[in-house]
Parts: sequence; C-alpha cells; structure tokens
Amino acid sequence: MRRDFVSSSNIRSIGYDPNSQTLEVEFTNSFVYQYYNVPQQVCDALMAASSKGQFLNSQIKNMYPYSRV
Repeated sequence: MRRDFVSSSNIRSIGYDPNSQTLEVEFTNSFVYQYYNVPQQVCDALMAASSKGQFLNSQIKNMYPYSRV
C-alpha cells in the first residue's frame, strides 16, 4: 500500500485502501499497523487533523480491529 509522509512526532506515514477500507499507519519506530473497516471519512479526518497522533488515539485505536504487519 502506498503511504504518504505526514507531519507528526510519532507517525511517519499513512496510507488508505478505499476498496478494503484498510488504514495503514507507519510509526516513527518503524512499526506498521493496519486498521480494518475504517470509513473513508475517518481517514480524511485523520489526514486533516492538526494532531494526527491525538486523532489516531481518540478516534481509531480501540475503535477498529487492527494488526501489526
């Protein structure tokens, strides 16, 4: 999945596949996680958030199933 680099202290890049609704997040520690069944509007809101880490923690983590890849 293609990811775009973002400005964040703990997230390096973010990618999204609209067909499978999979959000992929690469952290600055090089770990990559995929979050499943994430609607496009949630991904759009994450990309527009002034603090992507805070948005991820409050709106995505523990809300959607995920796995480390």
